Amino acid sequence: QVQLVESGGGLVQAGGSLRLSCAASGRAFSSYDMGWFRQAPGKEREFVAAISRSGISTYYADSVKGRFAISRDNAKSTVWLQMNALKPEDTAVYYCAATPLRSAAQARESYKYWGQGTQVTVSS
Repeated sequence: QVQLVESGGGLVQAGGSLRLSCAASGRAFSSYDMGWFRQAPGKEREFVAAISRSGISTYYADSVKGRFAISRDNAKSTVWLQMNALKPEDTAVYYCAATPLRSAAQARESYKYWGQGTQVTVSS
């Protein structure tokens, strides 16, 4: 069992930055690939970014590539999502997720554990 708690969301103007954090507790954090997903009102939950358990491999949705960066520190059991050049269309609830499967990346159904989400609102 893994518990995930996100933080760092908030209200920011377009062009601004936010850094989301996801703190994990429970079973060995380094045994999981980690992902960030988001869900806007009336839309399906979509993949944003993922990182392998070693931290070597990262994956991004085309919509955030070049603007967002995912990273992790296994010693701190934490994964981050640095979001730069934010746009109003980035407004959503952002969720952290963990999967025991390797290279799951954007496959939402492969993620076993989810956090409660943190709201990100980007004003124009």
